[in-house]
Amino acid sequence: MKIFLLLLTLTFALNATTIKDLANVEGVRDNQLVGYGLVVGLNGTGDSSSSEFTRQAISSMLKSVNVKVDSNKIKSKNVAAVVVTATLPPFSRHGDKLNIEVSSIGDAKSIVGGTLLLTPLKAVDGEIYALAQGEINTGYSPDKRNTRKSSVAKIYSGALVEREVAYDLYHKQTIKLSLKESNFDTVVKIQKALNRTFGRRVAVAIDPRTIELRRPNNQSMVEFLAKVNDTNINYNQTNRVVIDERTGTIVAGVDVKILPVVITHKDLTLKIEPTSSFPKETKSKKYIGKNAMVDFDSNTIKIKSNSITVANIAKILHKIGANPSDIIEIIQTIKRAGGITAELKVI
Repeated sequence: MKIFLLLLTLTFALNATTIKDLANVEGVRDNQLVGYGLVVGLNGTGDSSSSEFTRQAISSMLKSVNVKVDSNKIKSKNVAAVVVTATLPPFSRHGDKLNIEVSSIGDAKSIVGGTLLLTPLKAVDGEIYALAQGEINTGYSPDKRNTRKSSVAKIYSGALVEREVAYDLYHKQTIKLSLKESNFDTVVKIQKALNRTFGRRVAVAIDPRTIELRRPNNQSMVEFLAKVNDTNINYNQTNRVVIDERTGTIVAGVDVKILPVVITHKDLTLKIEPTSSFPKETKSKKYIGKNAMVDFDSNTIKIKSNSITVANIAKILHKIGANPSDIIEIIQTIKRAGGITAELKVI
Protein backbone atom coordinates (compact mmCIF):
# COMPACT_ATOMS: atom_id res chain seq x y z
CA MET A 1 0.00 0.00 0.00
CA LYS A 2 1.33 3.40 -0.97
CA ILE A 3 0.93 6.43 1.24
CA PHE A 4 -0.66 9.53 -0.21
CA LEU A 5 0.06 12.85 1.45
CA LEU A 6 -2.27 15.67 0.48
CA LEU A 7 -0.88 19.02 1.51
CA LEU A 8 -3.55 21.69 1.59
CA THR A 9 -2.31 25.24 1.30
CA LEU A 10 -4.61 26.57 3.95
CA THR A 11 -4.43 29.85 5.76
CA PHE A 12 -5.69 29.22 9.24
CA ALA A 13 -6.31 32.88 9.86
CA LEU A 14 -9.52 34.31 8.41
CA ASN A 15 -11.41 32.36 5.75
CA ALA A 16 -14.31 33.87 3.82
CA THR A 17 -17.34 31.73 3.07
CA THR A 18 -21.12 31.84 3.17
CA ILE A 19 -23.23 30.77 6.13
CA LYS A 20 -24.81 27.89 4.19
CA ASP A 21 -21.36 26.24 4.09
CA LEU A 22 -21.05 26.41 7.88
CA ALA A 23 -24.57 25.76 9.16
CA ASN A 24 -27.82 23.92 8.44
CA VAL A 25 -31.38 25.00 9.10
CA GLU A 26 -32.57 22.96 12.06
CA GLY A 27 -35.26 20.49 11.07
CA VAL A 28 -34.56 20.73 7.34
CA ARG A 29 -32.80 17.43 6.73
CA ASP A 30 -32.80 14.17 4.80
CA ASN A 31 -34.69 11.12 6.04
CA GLN A 32 -33.50 7.55 5.57
CA LEU A 33 -35.89 4.97 4.13
CA VAL A 34 -35.63 1.18 4.10
CA GLY A 35 -37.70 -1.70 2.79
CA TYR A 36 -37.64 -5.47 2.25
CA GLY A 37 -38.37 -6.80 -1.23
CA LEU A 38 -37.79 -9.41 -3.89
CA VAL A 39 -35.80 -9.33 -7.10
CA VAL A 40 -37.20 -11.74 -9.69
CA GLY A 41 -36.20 -12.86 -13.17
CA LEU A 42 -32.66 -13.90 -12.27
CA ASN A 43 -31.05 -16.55 -14.46
CA GLY A 44 -30.26 -19.08 -11.75
CA THR A 45 -28.23 -16.56 -9.70
CA GLY A 46 -30.83 -15.99 -7.00
CA ASP A 47 -31.08 -17.35 -3.46
CA SER A 48 -30.82 -21.10 -2.98
CA SER A 49 -33.64 -23.18 -1.53
CA SER A 50 -31.89 -23.07 1.85
CA SER A 51 -32.86 -19.37 2.26
CA GLU A 52 -36.04 -19.87 4.26
CA PHE A 53 -36.94 -16.18 4.50
CA THR A 54 -36.80 -15.91 0.69
CA ARG A 55 -39.19 -18.83 0.26
CA GLN A 56 -41.56 -17.33 2.83
CA ALA A 57 -41.44 -13.95 1.07
CA ILE A 58 -42.24 -15.59 -2.28
CA SER A 59 -45.16 -17.47 -0.72
CA SER A 60 -46.53 -14.27 0.86
CA MET A 61 -46.18 -12.36 -2.41
CA LEU A 62 -48.07 -15.07 -4.33
CA LYS A 63 -50.84 -15.10 -1.70
CA SER A 64 -51.35 -11.37 -2.31
CA VAL A 65 -52.37 -12.26 -5.89
CA ASN A 66 -54.54 -15.19 -4.78
CA VAL A 67 -51.99 -17.93 -5.50
CA LYS A 68 -51.46 -20.23 -2.52
CA VAL A 69 -48.15 -22.10 -2.48
CA ASP A 70 -46.49 -23.90 0.41
CA SER A 71 -43.16 -22.14 1.05
CA ASN A 72 -41.47 -25.50 1.64
CA LYS A 73 -42.23 -26.50 -1.95
CA ILE A 74 -40.60 -23.45 -3.55
CA LYS A 75 -37.28 -24.36 -5.18
CA SER A 76 -36.72 -21.44 -7.56
CA LYS A 77 -33.23 -19.94 -7.86
CA ASN A 78 -34.47 -17.03 -9.94
CA VAL A 79 -35.52 -14.91 -6.93
CA ALA A 80 -33.43 -13.03 -4.36
CA ALA A 81 -34.45 -11.37 -1.11
CA VAL A 82 -33.11 -7.82 -0.88
CA VAL A 83 -33.05 -4.76 1.33
CA VAL A 84 -33.85 -1.52 -0.46
CA THR A 85 -32.58 1.82 0.90
CA ALA A 86 -33.16 5.41 -0.18
CA THR A 87 -32.74 8.96 1.05
CA LEU A 88 -35.79 11.24 1.18
CA PRO A 89 -34.64 14.86 0.70
CA PRO A 90 -36.36 17.67 2.62
CA PHE A 91 -39.47 19.16 1.00
CA SER A 92 -39.93 16.15 -1.29
CA ARG A 93 -43.36 16.12 -2.94
CA HIS A 94 -45.77 13.43 -4.17
CA GLY A 95 -44.46 11.89 -7.38
CA ASP A 96 -40.84 12.94 -6.91
CA LYS A 97 -38.37 10.24 -7.95
CA LEU A 98 -35.66 8.88 -5.66
CA ASN A 99 -32.51 6.88 -6.37
CA ILE A 100 -32.43 3.56 -4.53
CA GLU A 101 -29.82 0.98 -3.64
CA VAL A 102 -30.71 -2.71 -3.65
CA SER A 103 -28.64 -5.15 -1.58
CA SER A 104 -28.99 -8.93 -1.40
CA ILE A 105 -29.44 -10.42 2.08
CA GLY A 106 -29.44 -14.07 1.03
CA ASP A 107 -26.89 -16.20 -0.79
CA ALA A 108 -27.66 -14.94 -4.30
CA LYS A 109 -24.70 -14.93 -6.65
CA SER A 110 -25.94 -11.82 -8.45
CA ILE A 111 -29.06 -9.66 -8.67
CA VAL A 112 -28.03 -8.01 -11.94
CA GLY A 113 -30.54 -8.58 -14.71
CA GLY A 114 -33.49 -9.02 -12.37
CA THR A 115 -36.50 -6.85 -11.61
CA LEU A 116 -37.29 -5.42 -8.21
CA LEU A 117 -40.93 -5.97 -7.35
CA LEU A 118 -42.99 -3.22 -5.75
CA THR A 119 -41.35 -2.52 -2.37
CA PRO A 120 -42.68 -0.11 0.28
CA LEU A 121 -40.00 2.08 1.82
CA LYS A 122 -40.51 3.11 5.43
CA ALA A 123 -38.92 5.65 7.79
CA VAL A 124 -38.23 5.17 11.51
CA ASP A 125 -41.82 6.07 12.34
CA GLY A 126 -43.02 2.97 10.48
CA GLU A 127 -44.91 4.96 7.84
CA ILE A 128 -44.50 4.30 4.10
CA TYR A 129 -42.98 7.31 2.32
CA ALA A 130 -42.03 5.85 -1.06
CA LEU A 131 -42.60 2.85 -3.33
CA ALA A 132 -39.69 1.26 -5.19
CA GLN A 133 -39.75 -0.89 -8.29
CA GLY A 134 -37.60 -1.28 -11.37
CA GLU A 135 -35.25 -3.27 -13.54
CA ILE A 136 -31.65 -3.81 -12.44
CA ASN A 137 -29.72 -3.38 -15.66
CA THR A 138 -26.19 -2.78 -14.43
CA GLY A 139 -24.32 -3.90 -11.37
CA TYR A 140 -22.93 -1.51 -8.80
CA SER A 141 -19.92 -2.52 -6.75
CA PRO A 142 -18.43 -0.17 -4.08
CA ASP A 143 -14.90 -1.27 -4.94
CA LYS A 144 -15.54 -0.79 -8.68
CA ARG A 145 -14.77 -4.44 -9.42
CA ASN A 146 -16.95 -7.16 -10.91
CA THR A 147 -19.88 -5.00 -12.00
CA ARG A 148 -21.47 -7.76 -14.12
CA LYS A 149 -22.17 -10.02 -11.15
CA SER A 150 -22.96 -8.12 -8.02
CA SER A 151 -25.07 -8.53 -4.92
CA VAL A 152 -25.48 -4.73 -4.74
CA ALA A 153 -27.10 -2.53 -7.38
CA LYS A 154 -28.48 0.95 -7.83
CA ILE A 155 -31.65 1.93 -9.63
CA TYR A 156 -31.71 5.59 -10.53
CA SER A 157 -35.18 7.16 -10.14
CA GLY A 158 -36.29 3.76 -8.89
CA ALA A 159 -38.78 4.99 -6.27
CA LEU A 160 -41.72 7.38 -6.17
CA VAL A 161 -42.53 9.54 -3.16
CA GLU A 162 -45.97 8.68 -1.76
CA ARG A 163 -45.96 10.64 1.50
CA GLU A 164 -44.55 14.08 2.26
CA VAL A 165 -42.78 15.08 5.44
CA ALA A 166 -44.83 17.97 6.78
CA TYR A 167 -42.77 21.06 7.56
CA ASP A 168 -44.48 24.47 7.65
CA LEU A 169 -41.66 26.88 6.95
CA TYR A 170 -43.76 29.77 5.62
CA HIS A 171 -45.63 30.58 8.84
CA LYS A 172 -42.67 30.32 11.19
CA GLN A 173 -41.59 33.47 13.01
CA THR A 174 -38.38 31.98 14.38
CA ILE A 175 -36.04 29.24 13.29
CA LYS A 176 -32.65 27.90 14.33
CA LEU A 177 -29.36 27.44 12.55
CA SER A 178 -27.16 24.53 13.60
CA LEU A 179 -23.44 24.81 12.92
CA LYS A 180 -21.87 21.75 11.31
CA GLU A 181 -19.09 21.99 13.92
CA SER A 182 -19.36 23.61 17.35
CA ASN A 183 -17.25 26.74 17.65
CA PHE A 184 -17.75 29.68 20.02
CA ASP A 185 -15.89 32.13 17.79
CA THR A 186 -17.73 31.15 14.59
CA VAL A 187 -21.21 31.26 16.15
CA VAL A 188 -20.58 34.78 17.50
CA LYS A 189 -19.27 35.97 14.13
CA ILE A 190 -22.38 34.63 12.40
CA GLN A 191 -24.56 36.42 14.94
CA LYS A 192 -22.76 39.73 14.38
CA ALA A 193 -22.71 39.35 10.59
CA LEU A 194 -26.47 38.73 10.40
CA ASN A 195 -27.39 41.54 12.76
CA ARG A 196 -25.13 43.88 10.80
CA THR A 197 -26.57 42.74 7.45
CA PHE A 198 -30.23 43.15 8.43
CA GLY A 199 -29.69 46.21 10.58
CA ARG A 200 -31.54 44.76 13.55
CA ARG A 201 -31.25 42.01 16.13
CA VAL A 202 -32.43 39.05 14.07
CA ALA A 203 -29.85 36.54 15.35
CA VAL A 204 -29.01 35.35 18.87
CA ALA A 205 -26.33 32.75 19.62
CA ILE A 206 -27.79 30.26 22.11
CA ASP A 207 -24.76 27.98 22.44
CA PRO A 208 -21.55 27.26 20.45
CA ARG A 209 -23.57 25.43 17.81
CA THR A 210 -27.02 27.02 17.73
CA ILE A 211 -28.26 30.41 16.53
CA GLU A 212 -31.90 31.44 16.83
CA LEU A 213 -33.20 33.60 13.98
CA ARG A 214 -36.27 35.88 14.02
CA ARG A 215 -37.42 36.90 10.57
CA PRO A 216 -38.01 40.60 9.79
CA ASN A 217 -41.67 41.59 9.44
CA ASN A 218 -41.24 42.68 5.82
CA GLN A 219 -39.90 39.31 4.62
CA SER A 220 -41.20 35.79 4.44
CA MET A 221 -39.17 33.06 6.14
CA VAL A 222 -38.12 31.67 2.74
CA GLU A 223 -36.82 35.07 1.58
CA PHE A 224 -35.11 35.62 4.91
CA LEU A 225 -33.32 32.25 4.89
CA ALA A 226 -32.19 32.74 1.29
CA LYS A 227 -30.43 35.95 2.31
CA VAL A 228 -29.10 34.39 5.51
CA ASN A 229 -27.54 31.48 3.63
CA ASP A 230 -25.79 33.81 1.17
CA THR A 231 -24.37 36.09 3.87
CA ASN A 232 -20.57 36.11 3.82
CA ILE A 233 -18.61 35.58 7.01
CA ASN A 234 -14.94 35.52 7.96
CA TYR A 235 -14.17 32.73 10.38
CA ASN A 236 -11.21 30.97 11.95
CA GLN A 237 -10.76 27.54 10.47
CA THR A 238 -9.71 24.78 12.86
CA ASN A 239 -6.36 23.10 12.24
CA ARG A 240 -6.96 19.46 11.44
CA VAL A 241 -5.06 16.37 10.33
CA VAL A 242 -7.15 13.63 8.71
CA ILE A 243 -5.85 10.07 8.31
CA ASP A 244 -7.54 7.39 6.22
CA GLU A 245 -6.04 4.13 7.50
CA ARG A 246 -7.67 2.04 4.78
CA THR A 247 -6.08 3.91 1.85
CA GLY A 248 -3.00 5.27 3.64
CA THR A 249 -3.98 8.87 2.92
CA ILE A 250 -2.92 11.76 5.16
CA VAL A 251 -4.52 15.16 4.68
CA ALA A 252 -2.91 18.07 6.51
CA GLY A 253 -2.43 21.80 6.17
CA VAL A 254 1.12 22.75 5.23
CA ASP A 255 1.52 24.75 8.44
CA VAL A 256 0.28 22.25 11.06
CA LYS A 257 3.20 22.46 13.48
CA ILE A 258 4.74 19.75 15.65
CA LEU A 259 6.23 20.61 19.04
CA PRO A 260 9.59 19.23 20.30
CA VAL A 261 9.16 15.54 21.06
CA VAL A 262 11.07 12.24 21.03
CA ILE A 263 9.30 9.18 19.63
CA THR A 264 10.64 5.61 19.48
CA HIS A 265 8.88 3.34 17.02
CA LYS A 266 10.23 -0.17 16.47
CA ASP A 267 13.95 0.33 15.72
CA LEU A 268 13.58 4.00 14.76
CA THR A 269 13.93 7.02 17.04
CA LEU A 270 12.50 10.34 15.92
CA LYS A 271 13.80 13.48 17.63
CA ILE A 272 12.31 16.91 17.05
CA GLU A 273 14.78 19.23 18.72
CA PRO A 274 14.88 22.99 19.24
CA THR A 275 18.15 23.47 17.35
CA SER A 276 19.20 25.69 14.46
CA SER A 277 22.09 23.55 13.19
CA PHE A 278 23.16 19.93 12.77
CA PRO A 279 26.56 18.22 13.03
CA LYS A 280 28.65 18.01 9.89
CA GLU A 281 27.48 15.39 7.41
CA THR A 282 29.43 12.11 7.54
CA LYS A 283 29.07 8.60 6.17
CA SER A 284 26.71 7.66 8.98
CA LYS A 285 24.98 11.03 9.27
CA LYS A 286 23.09 12.20 6.20
CA TYR A 287 20.89 15.22 5.61
CA ILE A 288 17.28 14.73 4.50
CA GLY A 289 16.46 18.11 3.05
CA LYS A 290 17.40 21.21 5.06
CA ASN A 291 15.62 20.43 8.31
CA ALA A 292 16.38 16.78 9.04
CA MET A 293 19.37 14.49 9.53
CA VAL A 294 19.40 10.71 9.82
CA ASP A 295 22.01 8.90 11.93
CA PHE A 296 22.26 5.38 10.53
CA ASP A 297 24.44 4.18 13.41
CA SER A 298 21.68 4.78 15.98
CA ASN A 299 18.67 4.68 13.62
CA THR A 300 17.81 8.20 14.75
CA ILE A 301 16.22 11.00 12.79
CA LYS A 302 16.75 14.51 14.13
CA ILE A 303 14.43 17.25 12.93
CA LYS A 304 14.60 20.96 13.66
CA SER A 305 11.54 22.12 15.55
CA ASN A 306 11.46 25.67 14.24
CA SER A 307 10.02 24.65 10.87
CA ILE A 308 8.75 21.10 11.31
CA THR A 309 5.16 20.24 10.35
CA VAL A 310 3.08 17.12 9.91
CA ALA A 311 3.65 17.44 6.17
CA ASN A 312 7.43 17.44 6.61
CA ILE A 313 7.36 14.49 9.00
CA ALA A 314 5.38 12.39 6.53
CA LYS A 315 7.67 13.31 3.64
CA ILE A 316 10.85 12.62 5.61
CA LEU A 317 9.62 9.24 6.83
CA HIS A 318 8.53 8.37 3.31
CA LYS A 319 12.00 9.28 1.96
CA ILE A 320 13.77 6.87 4.31
CA GLY A 321 11.45 4.04 3.32
CA ALA A 322 8.97 3.90 6.20
CA ASN A 323 5.78 2.08 5.22
CA PRO A 324 2.38 3.80 5.35
CA SER A 325 1.19 2.02 8.50
CA ASP A 326 4.35 3.05 10.37
CA ILE A 327 4.03 6.68 9.25
CA ILE A 328 0.40 6.80 10.37
CA GLU A 329 1.21 5.17 13.70
CA ILE A 330 4.09 7.61 14.34
CA ILE A 331 1.84 10.61 13.65
CA GLN A 332 -0.84 9.20 15.98
CA THR A 333 1.78 8.62 18.69
CA ILE A 334 3.06 12.18 18.35
CA LYS A 335 -0.50 13.40 18.81
CA ARG A 336 -0.97 11.28 21.94
CA ALA A 337 2.33 12.62 23.31
CA GLY A 338 1.08 16.21 22.88
CA GLY A 339 3.40 17.04 19.99
CA ILE A 340 0.50 17.94 17.67
CA THR A 341 -2.00 20.49 18.97
CA ALA A 342 -4.23 20.34 15.88
CA GLU A 343 -7.24 18.00 15.84
CA LEU A 344 -6.38 14.52 14.59
CA LYS A 345 -9.20 12.59 12.91
CA VAL A 346 -8.84 8.95 11.85
CA ILE A 347 -11.42 7.61 9.38
